[in-house]
Amino acid sequence: MRVWLTPLLLPCSTVYRCFSLIITTYEGVYSLSYIICAAVCGGMELKMKQINIDSYRYYDPIFEGVRVILNAIGEKYTPEYISGISGSAFKIAAGCPSRPTCVKDFWANDFFKYMGYEIKEYPGSDVNGDMITAVKESIDNGKPALVWHAFREEEWDVVCGYDEEAKQFIGWGTYGGGEYKREPWDRAKTSNVYAFGAIIVGEKTSALNEREAEINSLKKAVEHARKESGEEELAALEGIQGYKKWAEMYSKPGADRSVACAYCHETYSSVRKAAVIYLNELAAKYGGDAAVHLKAAASCFDKEAGELGKASPYISWSSPWGVDEERSKNLAPILKAASEQYEKGIESIEKALAICFL
Repeated sequence: MRVWLTPLLLPCSTVYRCFSLIITTYEGVYSLSYIICAAVCGGMELKMKQINIDSYRYYDPIFEGVRVILNAIGEKYTPEYISGISGSAFKIAAGCPSRPTCVKDFWANDFFKYMGYEIKEYPGSDVNGDMITAVKESIDNGKPALVWHAFREEEWDVVCGYDEEAKQFIGWGTYGGGEYKREPWDRAKTSNVYAFGAIIVGEKTSALNEREAEINSLKKAVEHARKESGEEELAALEGIQGYKKWAEMYSKPGADRSVACAYCHETYSSVRKAAVIYLNELAAKYGGDAAVHLKAAASCFDKEAGELGKASPYISWSSPWGVDEERSKNLAPILKAASEQYEKGIESIEKALAICFL
């Protein structure tokens, strides 16, 4: 490992000193860039600290944030692998904006533990006390923190910096990369759902059993997809049953393109692309008969993702709000085709499990 400490001078009426610490591995510049800016003005010291982190690769309100933090502290797992073993890559549900954060195999805290890490949790109701201090101390120690509702609405976001003078957290969430987002560091208390607060990652105490995690992800994918409910409301359904109900909703008059539909579409159309890569990676890893069925599943999910792409003009955030019968006429068969490809993908996973992993 090679380490450089490079002073950077910024022209300003106030004297600034900036230091960029870049840690480089043999695989290239990646893991950590830590910036400390100190200003002296009127005898008062002002500080801003920031860790440069990877951007979100998928629209995932839980596990991409976890993955970004894991990568920042040295784990090499890919976005697709984390999406796969967390189960996020295989989920489908609709009818309520909370479905992408409620329909899950893990909550964020449990997944960090699953990956072998100790954690500490700080409730968002205490944002004026321990939570803010804990997040800042984690950043001081070179570790980003996962904070609920820090930047986005009711999602887990990655906080990778703070501005002491402005009393702001710095980081980003599902909106991707570009410019780092800044919000008041007590924004977590404004959540309208739950005051989940912050998760601070501690020491690694155990290693992930990858084979066990991979097989478990496939079993959980089938369990989710095959889940049946006697409820009629779309928001109470998930998996194949919920997918078909979603398509059926648009086949009837009066279907409303709501926030729920746009948000669920954006999430699941994104993470399903991760499922394709994850399954092909497992196929290459396990080989044999398993590879045949895992590749077949990947192909089906790829086709499903294609159908969800076709649905974008009719159901994404940029599509018309409310009831539009012409839109419903075009959208219903697309969602139906997507649900059929999803079901075929699950059937192929079941075959792989039955032959090789049970």
